[in-house]
Amino acid sequence: MDIVDLGALPKTESHYSGFLDQVREKFELDNVAYAGINPVSGTIHGHVTYDDAWKAHYTEHNLQLIDPTLHMPQRSIAPVDWSRLERSDQFRKVFRDANDFGIGDQGLTIPVRGPYGDVGLLSVTRDCSKTEWSKLVSHVISDLQSMAVHIHDSVMSSDALTRVLLHPSLSKREVEILQWVAAGKSQQDIGDILSISHRTVEVHLRSSREKLYALTTAQAVGRAIGLGLIFPG
Repeated sequence: MDIVDLGALPKTESHYSGFLDQVREKFELDNVAYAGINPVSGTIHGHVTYDDAWKAHYTEHNLQLIDPTLHMPQRSIAPVDWSRLERSDQFRKVFRDANDFGIGDQGLTIPVRGPYGDVGLLSVTRDCSKTEWSKLVSHVISDLQSMAVHIHDSVMSSDALTRVLLHPSLSKREVEILQWVAAGKSQQDIGDILSISHRTVEVHLRSSREKLYALTTAQAVGRAIGLGLIFPG
């Protein structure tokens, strides 16, 4: 997939927005938006492909305070299709305004949880039939989840206050095992090297994933490298 590697670029809004534009074009979406919340620094990162008029209206009316596409997904661990959102007064207010700017209520938000309690939300929209939307989501959901993690980790690593936080409390053994994984060793290899069973290796990896809020071992390794806990293999 021809996607810009955010980790290799200067952390500027234009590059993030460019990345979102590529996602939009790749999957023929109408809009793609990212919102990241860092509870430690109290900052919110927003990068969207919506037009300037809607962005100005959204900010001027503080719609982020009531936007259900932000608030419900923050409490979820799974992607949230907007069809599941309660049709509350807040929902009607946000989407009545959005409709004036040509934005519909068919979309999906993917939440990402980081190692400091930070939350990222990647949202996508497309104006099409429900059948087409269902087929599109089933086809691209795994790619979108990977992209959500990628942009969230990249944006949060650019926050100076995040970088000075204490590292997650990985044990010496957990760090050691992640380092061997980064070096390309299998669980069996690592067990042989450390004279422990491969099941014990998996227990340590599972603990590392939980502490780093990672869905996969590869993601845990990536985050550990980004935090300076281990080095690339």
